[in-house]
Amino acid sequence: MPNQNTKSKIWAVVPAAGSGQRMQSDVAKQYLKIDDKTVLEITLATLLDGPEIDGVVVCLASDDTQWSSLAISENPLVIDTVGGDTRAQSVLNGLDALEATADVNDWVLVHDAARPCLKPSLLQKLISTVMQTQHGGILAIPVKDTLKVSEQSNRLIQKSLDRSNVWQAQTPQMFRFAELKAALSNSIKDKQPITDEASAMELAGYQPLLIEGDAANIKITTPDDLRLAKILSRAEILN
Repeated sequence: MPNQNTKSKIWAVVPAAGSGQRMQSDVAKQYLKIDDKTVLEITLATLLDGPEIDGVVVCLASDDTQWSSLAISENPLVIDTVGGDTRAQSVLNGLDALEATADVNDWVLVHDAARPCLKPSLLQKLISTVMQTQHGGILAIPVKDTLKVSEQSNRLIQKSLDRSNVWQAQTPQMFRFAELKAALSNSIKDKQPITDEASAMELAGYQPLLIEGDAANIKITTPDDLRLAKILSRAEILN
């Protein structure tokens, strides 16, 4: 039966401990700027502007020296903690930081620090839809291009994939606090190859809901992504 408990709080966890080597920059990608704001500030502002969000945990690199210089680090709804060597460990550390505050049935919304083009309307869509589910869901977009599989040792095409039921995962991804924490803990302990929160939930036996997102909700990974994010952030499409 879909969850009807509207009293459950919603917490956001933002893993921001990566170095972003593919950006070809001495500055971690979350601290690169779009106009006069860092990518991380823009990402956090969107989450904090959502009235449903009760608090945000930012998971930082152990040697981070820039976070404390941002005004948003003083926001009373934001706490920071040290991330881990992997995304999964960073998110788990973020959940640990909420242990004394969050209820087991609260919701946790995990969002990439380097995904600053999330529309407020899309965030609302995710929250309202997931709150009606039992175990959670993620933003994703249907794959439009033909997908090819190559041999591991070269770039020769091995086969084409049927894209009719294939989706490209995005964030935020939203799950119950206790269920996500257990899924991540077990996946890490068993050394499972997890690349996002949904994959950990899948390994735990859950079937997260796919909620159609938006192609503009890009993740900044390369210099080209940053250039595109700058264009999108200035366009009416994000308003």
